[in-house]
Amino acid sequence: MTLPLMPKATAVWLIEKTALTFTQIAEFCGMHPLEVQAIADGEVAQGIVGYDPVANGQLTAEEIARCEADSTRRLKLAATALPAPKRLRGARYTPVAKRNDRPDAIAFLLRNFPQLTEAQIGKLLGTTKDTIQKVRDRTHWNSANIKPRDPVILGLCSQSDLNMAVAQANERLEREGRTVPVPPPPEADEAA
Repeated sequence: MTLPLMPKATAVWLIEKTALTFTQIAEFCGMHPLEVQAIADGEVAQGIVGYDPVANGQLTAEEIARCEADSTRRLKLAATALPAPKRLRGARYTPVAKRNDRPDAIAFLLRNFPQLTEAQIGKLLGTTKDTIQKVRDRTHWNSANIKPRDPVILGLCSQSDLNMAVAQANERLEREGRTVPVPPPPEADEAA
């Protein structure tokens, strides 16, 4: 279920201005009824200014009146004419704890999917072409410790993103008339 903007502030306004039950307010705002009750008692959200969902087009006065009349009904967000924002694929953020795993993932992709371009690897893993080149040339500052590991298992990209990038690379090779390379068999030390 989609939640209203600023749920706690909306809950404060609904508690102060309406006769809705705590359960109705809690379900609409995505909160627990006890948290709504704590807001009403003044134990929580003391400094939060109420956010009017009617003035901001998230609820209608008729919807509030309908739910005030029958405590079993649930509030529904008003339909908006505005389109939902599209999430643009920008730079990929990698948490600090996983940044040391990037060279391992780069080595895995270079070894198992040589058809991927540096741009595709960079986009998948959120890294630079310079880093990819250093891992390829074994001039990376930590190249002695790099072990090829699957970026999906490391959590650096999703399996669907990886599959899509590999499919695009294979289509590009077919258009160019080249054959799709077969990844090498796993090494004996990895199987043990």
